[in-house]
Amino acid sequence: MDSLKNKSVILTGAGSGIGRVTAQMLGEMGANVFVVGRRENLLKEAVSEIENAGGKGAYLSADLEDGDSAANVAHEAIKAFGNIHHLVNNAGHSSKVRSMRYVKQDDWQSVFNVNVEGVYRLTQAVLPNMIDNGGGTIVTVSSMAALSPGLMGGAPYSSAKAAVAAMMTALREEVSEYGIRSCTVYPAEVDTPILDNRPLPPDAKARSTMMQPEDIAEAILLCMRMPHRTNINDIVIRPTILRDTSEDIKVAKTLKYK
Repeated sequence: MDSLKNKSVILTGAGSGIGRVTAQMLGEMGANVFVVGRRENLLKEAVSEIENAGGKGAYLSADLEDGDSAANVAHEAIKAFGNIHHLVNNAGHSSKVRSMRYVKQDDWQSVFNVNVEGVYRLTQAVLPNMIDNGGGTIVTVSSMAALSPGLMGGAPYSSAKAAVAAMMTALREEVSEYGIRSCTVYPAEVDTPILDNRPLPPDAKARSTMMQPEDIAEAILLCMRMPHRTNINDIVIRPTILRDTSEDIKVAKTLKYK
């Protein structure tokens, strides 16, 4: 497999969960990691972990709901590290109200802004650098909700994650001739802080069989580390033991705004 040593990576959603663990693992491989998120204190911690592990780190606090801010990430990362070899679109969020009947327009738009618009603007902004370099890898974390839409992920999140998956497939057809790979990762339930925003936050028993952030991080790294002649189009990942989610769906179906 190709080494990531001295390779420059933009990683969004890096303050916690899957992104934070991916940043640590990239640091252990000697990569240059430009971490992006909303909370500056967590990004500073992530940079310290990257550098303590043997890599180089830099950060930018940015709200990826804003398209201009998302595009600016590419410009700042290029200023920090020069050529960008890999982009990981990991940032995302869902609405607490998930029913199509009850979700408000502001929440619907917010979910699409982060999961679709932000990915589009950042990806578009980094492409000229990758084309000039003769290649690169773009890994986008979608969701099992894109493949099995419903109340577990919610109508807004399921729709947005399906849209960004389609975007990555279209991108692959467009830029592969430039040596740019596009990979989409579809995780099912992962034990991360985002679960606390669910209509029914899972308890310890529910979380016990879920995947951990490092499981998804390994898949993200695989997409980047494969020999450049090889592209992993899609990776679908789910827990070995599937739990009963009927109560989660029941609560999500009826949850309204207070």
